[in-house]
This record gives sequence, structure tokens and C-alpha cells, in this order.
Amino acid sequence: MYPDRVVSGMRPTGALHLGHYHGALKNWVRLQSELPCLFFVADWHALTTHYDDPSLIETSTWDMLIDWLAAGVDPSQATLFIQSKVPEHAELHLLLSMATPLGWLERVPTYKDQQEKLADRDLATYGFLGYPLLQAADVLIYRASQVPVGDDQVPHIEMMREIARRFNHLYGKEKGFEEKAQEAVKKLGSKRAKLYNELRTEFQQQGSEDALGQAKAMLDDAQNLSMIDRERLFGFLEGSRKLILSEPQALLTEASRLPGLDGQKMSKSYGNAIALREDKDVLSKKVRTMPTDPARVRRTDPGDPDKCPVWQFHVVYSDDATRQWVGKGCRSAGIGCLECKQPVIDAIVKEQEPMHERAQQYLDDPSLVRAIVADGCDHARKLAQDTMRDVREAMGLSYS
Repeated sequence: MYPDRVVSGMRPTGALHLGHYHGALKNWVRLQSELPCLFFVADWHALTTHYDDPSLIETSTWDMLIDWLAAGVDPSQATLFIQSKVPEHAELHLLLSMATPLGWLERVPTYKDQQEKLADRDLATYGFLGYPLLQAADVLIYRASQVPVGDDQVPHIEMMREIARRFNHLYGKEKGFEEKAQEAVKKLGSKRAKLYNELRTEFQQQGSEDALGQAKAMLDDAQNLSMIDRERLFGFLEGSRKLILSEPQALLTEASRLPGLDGQKMSKSYGNAIALREDKDVLSKKVRTMPTDPARVRRTDPGDPDKCPVWQFHVVYSDDATRQWVGKGCRSAGIGCLECKQPVIDAIVKEQEPMHERAQQYLDDPSLVRAIVADGCDHARKLAQDTMRDVREAMGLSYS
């Protein structure tokens, strides 16, 4: 019904590191050449855990945008913007909150999990409880078709789908809807109208997802339908309501296999991270001082790569020949730990060299980043306003 579109965001809570790059940014760079993409700085989301000290957010916002550009996110292919610069996000969040059951928010798996992990923070706030709803507004306002997430975020996408479904059920009612839908069917032409009715019957009576898919594809191809008629026919397929908000799909992304320097998850708060634009000498020192297999007390002691955090970096950065050399050399004590680490250092330095080059122009002239974001905010806001126009009308708030 709506164009395929990818939406994703990141909270500006500190410097980006290689875990962010391998876990998300590499995927963004790939997606931007395949589909229209909107990538946003989720600064309101940062307030859910940093509301008592927001001083970090502004600096982190601009640093993170430079990191995105350094990683290869291209503003000529993707839209980059800041969440709080598009106030329609907040309006849709407010309107969705009026009809979202409290239990839906309380059952989100990450709610209690994050409260336990962040026990040092006061998270007994609506902002923290309601962040999945704000997250839903971030996506639904652009009628996104796909959202790149890891396995742990799939429940959030499912909740977005439920919220969109509930909104359409509550507010997609239209006086004389069936008659208007039947008139829209006639606009398809006799052959397509007959096929549409057959597929609709097959889906509604037999639950055929294949029939539903065929009907939706046919409507996508129909060039002579207005947007309002298209909304009616998509809704008529599944019931008797217009589809105002579309249900996004989770675009599963492979979890980053890159651990922190100590083998735990890479995190700035753990002190085990390598920054996305790390100084070359600092990078070398960090890797050279990484802990290795505890069994290798002396240079002559054999080790086990599977018990060494450095090996996970080889899995990500080294080719087969290097990995074979490392495995054999470690188990036989034929190479020392510093020898093992050098190819990792070389590979990360090589990966980061173009990032430093791309970032430098924005560091030299910060106005370039602000211009990119200004353009991105304008584009995002136009899309958001289109959605909010339909939402307000459906909820009786247009007052036209």
C-alpha cells in the first residue's frame, strides 16, 4: 500500500565503537543502496535513562552523526535526521498512548530486564515504561515496511504491529465504507475487479495468506487509484476498515560477533571498547594489552584459541589463512600472543583509515553536518505530516 521504506535509529548516549559498526552501521550502509532509508538520532529516547543529566546528549548527537557519515552512511542515499526536530513523533506517541493498553507495555521483555541491568538508575518513570510506544511512533509515522533489528528487539516490532492493527480497528471506520470500497473496486477494471473479489473471498473464508499477498500486489500495481481508494481496498481485503497505519516487518540482522577487549559485550561503560574512530596508537595499545588464554602463562605454553578473546577478533577480521596460522601457532606455542594480535591491529587500522578520512571534512567544517541534518529533518517532517494528517482525520481531530 505504501512504498517500501526502512526506518532505524540510535540513542546518543556516548561514543560509537566497533560493536555498533559491526552490529548496525555496516547493515545500514548496505540497506541504503537497496531501499529508501531514514536513520535518526533518538535523542528523546536517550532521556529515558539520562533524564537527570542530559548534558551528554547534544555533544553525543553530533559526534554520532559524524560516526555514521564516517562509517559510510551516505546522505545522498539515506535521510539523516534528529528525532526531536520532528515534533510529529511526540504527537503520534501521545495519540497512540490514549488507546494502548497498559499491559502491553508492562509485558515487553526488555522492560524488567533493563530495570535489573540499570539498577543504579531511577527508571520508575512513564518515559521508561512508554519507550516502546515512542519507538512504535518513530516507525509507524513513516509507514515503514521494514525495521532492521536483532532477535532481542523482535517483540518490540510485534508490538508495533499490534498497535497499528488496534489503531486501524478503532479509527479506520468510515461512514458508508463498504459502498465506497465497492465503488473503488470498479475502478480496477472488470478483470482486476473480479480477481480482487475472488482473492478477498479466498482470504476471508479460507485464511489464504497467498491470496492476500496476490491481492496486495495487484493493488500496488494499480496506477489509476487515489490514495484514499487504495487505503479502502487494502482495508476491505481484511475487514471493513481503512488501513491508516501500516504494519512493519522485522528485518532480522545478524548479531555482532565482535566482543569487547575482555571477551564480554563491547560497551563503553565496561571500559572494553574500541572507538569507531580510534587513535592508531591507542588502538594498538588496547589490542596489545588484551587478555589472552589464561593457560599461556609463558611464551612456551601452548594455548587454546577458543578460550582467548583475541580469537573472536580473528573470526571477524582475519582471512582463512591467517586464522589457520593463529590456530596452529597458538596450540603449538609456535607464536606468541603479541604476534597473534598484530594481524588484528593491522586489520582494524585498515578498516578505520577511510573512516578517519571521511570524518575529517565534517570535523573541519561542522556546518556540513548541520546542513545534512537540516535537509533530512525537512524531508522526514514532510513524510510525518502526511501520516499525521490521516491520523488526525481518522480520530476526528482535523477540524477542517
